Amino acid sequence: MSKLRIAGIIGESIVDGPGIRLVVFAQGCNHYCKGCHNPKTFDINGGYEIEIDEVLKQVRKNPILKGVTFSGGEPFLQAMAFFKLAKLIHSEGLDVISYTGYTFEELLKGLDKNPYWSLLLENIDILIDGPFIEAEKSLITKFRGSKNQRILDAKRSLFEKKAIEIEL
Repeated sequence: MSKLRIAGIIGESIVDGPGIRLVVFAQGCNHYCKGCHNPKTFDINGGYEIEIDEVLKQVRKNPILKGVTFSGGEPFLQAMAFFKLAKLIHSEGLDVISYTGYTFEELLKGLDKNPYWSLLLENIDILIDGPFIEAEKSLITKFRGSKNQRILDAKRSLFEKKAIEIEL
């Protein structure tokens, strides 16, 4: 089984997407957003490794979960491992949300260089895209830290090759 390098896991959250969610914080980020609330996740060598199976065991222990959220750090830096985890989460009947500091348009441009980005996008239900911008910080934008970030239907956006925003 594959491993993930993570900063940590929160077993139950109601602020990282709709419903009660398990949140996996990816370790490593190349965006270095000023004012980021997770700067400890920047170091790609920080955090710790965990088997995907171990994350899935934690998911299975909680029957009230609606889904799993990938946060960061930057999950797309470990797209292959997060893709594998997303497939397993879906097989458990749960949904998958992923945050990314990339815009959807940047991800589309990078699909040729990293084929796992496409596989990960195909296995995400909701994508919250864009870097955190301190000047646009908002405490009232649902599930986002700054107003520039969008909530997208990941599969439909990938299919239509354009960002399709949704309301949660």
